[in-house]
Amino acid sequence: MTGQVFWSEVVGTALLILLGAGVVANVILPKTKGFAGGWLLINFGWGLAVFTGVYAAWKSGAHLNPAVTVGIWTSGAETYGGSAQLPVTFGNTLVYFAGEFVGAFIGAVLAFLAYKKHFDQDADPAVKLGVFSTGPELRSYAWNFITEVIATFVLVYWVVVSGLKENASGLGALGVALVVVAIGASLGGPTGYAINPTRDLAPRIAHAILPIKGKGSSDWSYAWVPVLGPLVGGALAGLLSQATI
Repeated sequence: MTGQVFWSEVVGTALLILLGAGVVANVILPKTKGFAGGWLLINFGWGLAVFTGVYAAWKSGAHLNPAVTVGIWTSGAETYGGSAQLPVTFGNTLVYFAGEFVGAFIGAVLAFLAYKKHFDQDADPAVKLGVFSTGPELRSYAWNFITEVIATFVLVYWVVVSGLKENASGLGALGVALVVVAIGASLGGPTGYAINPTRDLAPRIAHAILPIKGKGSSDWSYAWVPVLGPLVGGALAGLLSQATI
């Protein structure tokens, strides 16, 4: 059963990052059909990427995000959801983390391959990094961290509450996709809304490893913000759900 959960998270997260990084590449890399398509195209692309990944990873409960896994853990839930219904234990948490990380790395590599000829074009190294990972518009580590905590809190609180209410809204995957679009449109401006540690860390590692022409730095000095901020936001969302549901 743990193997099913691992591969479910790998496939779902790989699809999430392939489509999410793909829409960013389509909007910001030179000579693409979607070049300069704008922020809202990126927001909707990420929302639909979540929609796709959630359906693909139904067996594991489609966490696709360590912050979601942590939020479910701190909510006091007995299982991690999905058809697998793995109990909430430290070992099972690591299974989710591993699947999410491996899937995110695979998705980033696939996005690179899909846009390889566009990565070969001359562009600012920061633009090429922006396909793989997030970065702040105004660099202030403390405030960037707070932004990621708040944005991730919104996502994980919605996920936990909708699960505890047995999806009473009936929205399911579409609901979380729309929440992601809303977060991007409303809270994504300062940092690019990672709201998912592996969404940022695994693709950033892929950026560092892949033979990307003129890629420049992977900006490791900022990398802790989109990892720790979402984990804190997810944990707080789970804890608050115990007091409010």
